[in-house]
Amino acid sequence: MATPTSEFPELGFYALPGHTRTPADLLDEVRAAEALGVGSAWLSERFDVKEVAALAGAAGAVTDKLVIGTGATNINSRHPMLTATMASTLHRLTHGRFALGVARGVGIRYDLMGMEKVTNAHLSEFADMMRKLWRGERVSHNGKLGNYPYLHMNDWLDEDIPLMFVGFGPKSLRFAGSLFDGVILHTFLSDQALKKAVACVREGAENAGRDPDAVKVWSVLATACDADEATYLKYIVARMATYLQAPNYGELLVDINGWDRATLDAFRADKVVSNMPGGIDSVASTEQLRHIRDLLPESWLPAAAGSAEDCAQRFNDQFEAGADGIIIHASQPHEFAPVLEAYRKVRDKSRFTDRTNRPC
Repeated sequence: MATPTSEFPELGFYALPGHTRTPADLLDEVRAAEALGVGSAWLSERFDVKEVAALAGAAGAVTDKLVIGTGATNINSRHPMLTATMASTLHRLTHGRFALGVARGVGIRYDLMGMEKVTNAHLSEFADMMRKLWRGERVSHNGKLGNYPYLHMNDWLDEDIPLMFVGFGPKSLRFAGSLFDGVILHTFLSDQALKKAVACVREGAENAGRDPDAVKVWSVLATACDADEATYLKYIVARMATYLQAPNYGELLVDINGWDRATLDAFRADKVVSNMPGGIDSVASTEQLRHIRDLLPESWLPAAAGSAEDCAQRFNDQFEAGADGIIIHASQPHEFAPVLEAYRKVRDKSRFTDRTNRPC
């Protein structure tokens, strides 16, 4: 199945960014993004009203060109056959416009849900199993992923579904480069951290005997174009602060950026932060976010913010740092539309010759 090509195959966006109570908003978002020439839409999963298979099916049904990707789902919240079937169904439903992105997940959530934590061994076995099942092979497996005496979908299947890894730790990125088709990084990586992350992926691919340039690396760039104060606080400050709240997660993000953990400790010890009754991005008031903004150094908020021209330059900065693609985060299509207009004027078309909307 040939993947379509939009005007900006190197650009994707996160649909329904953050929390939502109205998942039907997705339909207008993907239609609008497709009309703007964006190449892909990515769906994060939350255990409320953001079940990723349902969202991906809806998005695929109302679009013609957009690649629809999970960014990401877990490998152990569904039986492997269900995940494989979900992917092959969405792949055929969209005529080849689906990509399966998976992640290691958050350890504390696994503890709360009574699930086993995911290791590289789990991920490696999962990737091998998915590819075999999508090729119509019969699988008998007993390993870290579980004991599966006999798995088989159908002989006539031969699906070429991109398998993406979502993560940002150096060891995880080297591992991902050795195995996955593409990698999606984390929001709020500095340009220097982005360069290091890309290098880790390339190193992992090369050490595994793969073509390093064949593993596409996507940065995730929080974008707030001409945003007023309340919008900036919600889109940039609240999102970053929520990541920093999470045990171990915040430490990893700070470390990969080379920031000072003492600042993270002071942030978490602050009374407003420590008494927050939930995720900052879902419960904090504007006044509280103003306070939180003052706790964070400006360098801890690497994003595309300001005028459309400023944001477009930040897009180019990501490519100069080594990214193969950018996933626009936080903003909705009508909000980042002016950025695309400005980006069109400064875009290096030669860099993306022969690219399709396929993310890898």
